[in-house]
Amino acid sequence: MNRTPARHVAPADAPAKGPAHARSLTGRPVLRAVGLVTTAALVFVGAGIGTAAVTLTGNISAVDAEAALGTDRPEKAEPSDPNAGEAINIVLLGSDSREGANAAAADDGTEGARADTTMIMHISADRSRVELLSIPRDTTVDIPSCPTTGGEQTPELYGTKFNAAFAQGVMYGGDVESGALCTMRTIEEITDVYMDGFIVVDFSGFQKMIDALDGVEMCIANDIDAPKADHLVLSAGVQTLDGETALKYARARTGKGLGDGSDIGRIGRQQELMAALARTVLGQNLLTDSPQLLQFLGAVTGSLTMSSNFASVTGLAGLAYSARGVRPDTIAFMTAPFMYDPSNPANVIFTEEAAQVWENMDKDRPLSDAIAVEKKSKKKKDADASASAGATDEPTEDAAAEPTAEPTSETSAEPTPTPTRTRDAGEEAFTSADVTSVCG
Repeated sequence: MNRTPARHVAPADAPAKGPAHARSLTGRPVLRAVGLVTTAALVFVGAGIGTAAVTLTGNISAVDAEAALGTDRPEKAEPSDPNAGEAINIVLLGSDSREGANAAAADDGTEGARADTTMIMHISADRSRVELLSIPRDTTVDIPSCPTTGGEQTPELYGTKFNAAFAQGVMYGGDVESGALCTMRTIEEITDVYMDGFIVVDFSGFQKMIDALDGVEMCIANDIDAPKADHLVLSAGVQTLDGETALKYARARTGKGLGDGSDIGRIGRQQELMAALARTVLGQNLLTDSPQLLQFLGAVTGSLTMSSNFASVTGLAGLAYSARGVRPDTIAFMTAPFMYDPSNPANVIFTEEAAQVWENMDKDRPLSDAIAVEKKSKKKKDADASASAGATDEPTEDAAAEPTAEPTSETSAEPTPTPTRTRDAGEEAFTSADVTSVCG
């Protein structure tokens, strides 16, 4: 197969609208948030984290003031979103750095740091949609000259793999932040869309995050035996993956039950894992479980690297609160439209459909058709307009002329069940509420 068509790309007329390793970078005033998974989870769960996050900034010890002072206290004001009314694009990077605690998690003899996973998280201006778009690491691209944290510029690269941008920054800048900066610059060159900042999570942080949630439940469609993924073995069926197993699953490429061993197949599994994470966080309702929320934040804030403006506690709480209405069916995943590179079948290139996705992102339109857009009929819009203008409760001429349907044997009969459609993660756009694997 030479081409993988982009499935479910939204058309142009779609409706509009922490401190890691004690390091951070200065940048433009942007979104304040914390961590690849922390950001995703906090966007999913909403507000209520301000006090908790204050104690966790820098992972310092502190007294639980909320528990000590009890409930007879003044009402707390709702947090405000410093970026209210603005769409936000966050570059999320999963790094396979072999430094520190990650050496044990990697344990494959590889040195240095690469971007094992890259996603762009688009949060709509009205905070009704969270969309994550994967960029295949084997995409053939040109990499521009990038700034490093030391103020130097990296040389340009031509016709190379996308994830070489991260490696290029790390090589010349000597740190993960420089790798993330070069990835951001490369994405902006490719898409012509402004990126508000970056967040990098490493192996250790990912593993701790899953364990803090007591694992994530997933449907494993086939028996898996992947010796190269640290001997990952899973039986087909619904499984609860702990942090160590989830990390192996996210990194696995080759072995029994893993398809053709391509990066595209792995992207699909990573997207399914993130969808399971979203369902887990929403299902646990961390807002009402302060001890669990503290454990979750404490587990991940020490394993993240980010642009400095992402670390404001007040901004984090405000963003999370403003996006409190998201549901599994408004959290979507897709892969940038691609085809296999004619000059190098081991790589892929972006297709013409990708340009439509970049435009949708820039204009804050849905990136795909995965999220169902509610559309009102003209009559319903007119009725809403009349109601907002102080109309009476008397029926309109149209309403009076429209008879009420009498129940019939046909309308009262049980509806015929529609078979559940399974979406192809990695190649098709889907939401956390969609079925992507079938078990049993």
